[in-house]
Amino acid sequence: MFKDLFHKRKYATIPSGTQQPRTKPDIPEGLMSKCPKCGNIQFSKEIEKNLKVCASCGHHFRLNAWERIAITLDEGRIQEFDADLESEDPLQFPGYASKLEAQKKSTGLKDAVVTGEGTIGGFPVVAAFMSFDFFAGSMGSVVGEKITRAIEQAHMKKLPMLIFSTSSGARMQESILSLMQMAKTSAALARFQGDGGLYISIITDPTTGGVSASFAMLGDYNLAEPGALLGFAGRVVIEQTIRQKLPDDFQTAEFNLQHGQLDKLVHRKEMKSLLTKLLDMHAVKGDIAHGG
Repeated sequence: MFKDLFHKRKYATIPSGTQQPRTKPDIPEGLMSKCPKCGNIQFSKEIEKNLKVCASCGHHFRLNAWERIAITLDEGRIQEFDADLESEDPLQFPGYASKLEAQKKSTGLKDAVVTGEGTIGGFPVVAAFMSFDFFAGSMGSVVGEKITRAIEQAHMKKLPMLIFSTSSGARMQESILSLMQMAKTSAALARFQGDGGLYISIITDPTTGGVSASFAMLGDYNLAEPGALLGFAGRVVIEQTIRQKLPDDFQTAEFNLQHGQLDKLVHRKEMKSLLTKLLDMHAVKGDIAHGG
């Protein structure tokens, strides 16, 4: 018959259970990191060697307080102030106490800022280093108190004051106690600068809300890392309020520099060198407290 002209094709079969499934390579967790800006995947150790700056596009990854101290102060040494000061739950805000404990365990910090005394290029300074990984760098009563005390130490010792800011703004679980820190830190800086104290503010990504509206923008020098977000309210809130589309680079450090809100953008690799030059420029017979 006609159908017999076409023989049924036979296929070899593989017995079940003999074929090994494909598996993904066993890559240790944290070995590789992806740049959030350009998408380039790099070895995490290589990024760390590059001060956590993407070798492809120059994106500045966020640093925590201790990482920032290590690359800024001479030998990474700091004589810490108020190391035992930590937040409580003054308003019994639901869930706040447990979240604080979780943040302390995950970051090893007592709160979102480390303050103390050290040297940069041999020049003694008082400095505050904020850390976004603790409660998004939010400013509660302890953050405001530690920064205020640090400013007062700089005032008393006649030393320059440096603050590396990164924050989501006021810590709303502390309500008015948090908002009060804007006035308290600003008043301490006004007294310090009124007596000729030199204050250098360094903006890192992101710096927003109550921090941007207080001490972060009050420096004799306002510096920023490239690409850092700097602003008060969020883009969506502003666009809905003014009913206009904002520029794509709105609130970036570059945008703020162009519009006169910053003095200079400084690459992370050049930050310590520039700070040393500024401190040297303002040094007068060993007294480097005065800004002019």
